Amino acid sequence: MTDAVSRAAELLKEHRESIDRLDAILVYTLGERFKHTQAVGKLKAAHDLPPSDPAREAKQIARLEDLADRADLDPDFAKKFLNFIIAEVIQHHKKHQE
Repeated sequence: MTDAVSRAAELLKEHRESIDRLDAILVYTLGERFKHTQAVGKLKAAHDLPPSDPAREAKQIARLEDLADRADLDPDFAKKFLNFIIAEVIQHHKKHQE
């Protein structure tokens, strides 16, 4: 192997190790987030509140798009990601109300 290929292989390994650590952070962060949304769902069910809050959802999407823009992340991707999470949360909240 040439020095350039060896160095590229080492850089690839370092990037992948960072990606693996970041994936773990994402999973644990989502786990923590869903613990809180589960608590919110139970609270909403106990007080007969609707599982969805469109005004809050719109505010959160706008906030996330701004954060994504500042983080050099595609805001459309961030919006899709948050919409996916919101849909999951609403399904959990509906289950608590059943």
